[in-house]
Amino acid sequence: MYYSIVGQDADESLPLRKVHRPAHLERLQELDDQGRLLAAGPNPLADSAQQPEHGFSGSVVVAEFDSLEAAKQWASQDPYLLNGIYASVEVKPFIKVFPK
Repeated sequence: MYYSIVGQDADESLPLRKVHRPAHLERLQELDDQGRLLAAGPNPLADSAQQPEHGFSGSVVVAEFDSLEAAKQWASQDPYLLNGIYASVEVKPFIKVFPK
């Protein structure tokens, strides 16, 4: 089943994001390589993907896991959470309806 993982950034998280981004992306790449990643990306503070210097309010990951507990365990090990970029993370079951 798919699960959505929504991380909410702490204030002034951009400098830490830049430092820990490679490790964060490496974990996402592993999910993608396994065919389990549906979508992943950040929520920019500015209403433009062209202005990442404004920072981010959080990120969304939608991926396949065996259970809610497995998704929560995976999310709990994200470098963004472990290093204070995320102030909180919410994990919920997700049903993909579109695109088919």
